[in-house]
Amino acid sequence: MKTLVAYFSASGVTERVARKLAAVLSADLFEIEPAERYGSADLDWMNRRSRSSVEMADDGCRPAMKGSVDVTQYDTVFIGFPVWWYVEPRIIDTFLEAYDFSGKTVIPFATSGGSGIAKAEARMHSIAKADWREGRLLNRTGDVEGWVTGLGF
Repeated sequence: MKTLVAYFSASGVTERVARKLAAVLSADLFEIEPAERYGSADLDWMNRRSRSSVEMADDGCRPAMKGSVDVTQYDTVFIGFPVWWYVEPRIIDTFLEAYDFSGKTVIPFATSGGSGIAKAEARMHSIAKADWREGRLLNRTGDVEGWVTGLGF
């Protein structure tokens, strides 16, 4: 069974968790990169005109993605992201719509300063057809091994 850990990280927190997860699973790693990187002004959630605020206010927004990955070679795909406005960032929606996840096991994981993952999971399930498994909020790399063991990996 071949596994991919795909992730988007704006500040590096989700990236650290994704790298640990990939190491524990002996999985391939793919960064979901926006074509235009987010700067600190873009991430200012207090500013309604910041790039992230504008994107998150538009449910149909799909930021362009840089690079690609051949998901056909994977049986299981973990998708990681920071929680923005209680859901996944729109770049995750871009990723989900770019590939066919039919017949694949897809497991989300997220990092967050205070929000849960449930609303993001519900949105993601509506965007991509897959064998979805329950995700987990993983704010520390120390949470990874126990979760993976619980999943049966």
